[in-house]
Amino acid sequence: MRKRSGRVTCLQAGLLATTAVVGGLAAPASAQTQDPIKIGIIAEESAIAGAGINKGAQLAADEINAAGGIDGRKIELAIYDNHSSSSDAVRAFQRAVSEDKVVAVIGSYISEVALALEPWSARLHVPFITTGAASNDISKHVHEDYDHNKYTFHEWMTSAFIADSVCDSMKQLLQPKYKTASAVIFSEDAAWTTPLDNEYLACLPKIGVKVLDHIRFSPDTTDFTPIFNKIEGEKPDVIVTGISHVGVQPTVQAAQQQVPILMVGQSSQATSGTFWKDTNGAASGVITQSAAAPGAALTPKTQPFMEAYAKRFGEPPPYTGFTTSDAVHVVAEAIKRAGSTDPDKLVDALEKTDYVGTIGRVQFYGKDSPFTHAMIYGPDNVTGVTLQWQDGKQITLWPKAAAGAEMKFPSYIHLDPAKS
Repeated sequence: MRKRSGRVTCLQAGLLATTAVVGGLAAPASAQTQDPIKIGIIAEESAIAGAGINKGAQLAADEINAAGGIDGRKIELAIYDNHSSSSDAVRAFQRAVSEDKVVAVIGSYISEVALALEPWSARLHVPFITTGAASNDISKHVHEDYDHNKYTFHEWMTSAFIADSVCDSMKQLLQPKYKTASAVIFSEDAAWTTPLDNEYLACLPKIGVKVLDHIRFSPDTTDFTPIFNKIEGEKPDVIVTGISHVGVQPTVQAAQQQVPILMVGQSSQATSGTFWKDTNGAASGVITQSAAAPGAALTPKTQPFMEAYAKRFGEPPPYTGFTTSDAVHVVAEAIKRAGSTDPDKLVDALEKTDYVGTIGRVQFYGKDSPFTHAMIYGPDNVTGVTLQWQDGKQITLWPKAAAGAEMKFPSYIHLDPAKS
């Protein structure tokens, strides 16, 4: 394994070539009769979600290779660290195509990075699948200029669908038991949260929750005390979050301040299995959407993947681990169906994806949808899960069919029971 320019090049995702001993000398075994199929992985290795992309890809590639590869050809991963930088990601994309000769690129949970890679996917005619970014603009660009941008796919819920998932779960989890009639939206200022917040503003009133305030803060914020003081003064029943690049700091400060208002919504860092330790237990009671979680048998593949990931890497996967593992399988199946790695044939095959993965049934919206090439949202496809941190563990609360526990809250959280 070689490192060059801050990346790992041509990481073989499978068994290394075996050797045979002949006359006391080690001689290489017979060479592969077919060249490997190379897939680029561009992610944020120092971030929890970014590291999940790399690890999920490695597990999937190993599984595919162990089963014989793609029509006998092994998958080889070229892994690049983009250092959470759009410019580094673009350079990595260019190198992946020109030097490592990849047939597709998977990566990035940062919307700004994914949006920077989308034009290069179009220019170089190389399929690009983002497995963690959420901005609606990713699929919007494909819809608005399909012929040019058709090479980009979005294998995670868009911001709008994340908001819908939050509202759908709140309606089933909170509304029957508690008086959740009001909320303050609390989101970081980022590309992915603009459409998220817009959908919150639309879907929360539909489930009977009045939005009292809409707070957007800089991801560089270090002291959330004034914001929490302001929110407490407005007395909402819940705080609905949209946070990804931050997570530990507001969670710790809310617990230290004993903010009595439940936080629900999307807290991407809380999807990681290390979040309890990262917050020194301040995560207790925090509710977030994720791709999957312990105890959530979304499909027969969910729990086996979680167990394999934890065994290999020593921790549960963040949401990107699930989505990226599924994406590698989706690309492999598309290559098989296409019988080719030709980019246009691969795009045609990807559009026909119908794959039951770790998070549900993966399909993509077509040309006529404003979410062209985004992953289809809904109970028959992918809805994500609602999980809560309880006693140091992630507990699945929703959807009910996949859940195995009830909500629990720290003593300082105040929720009024609903009247019968």
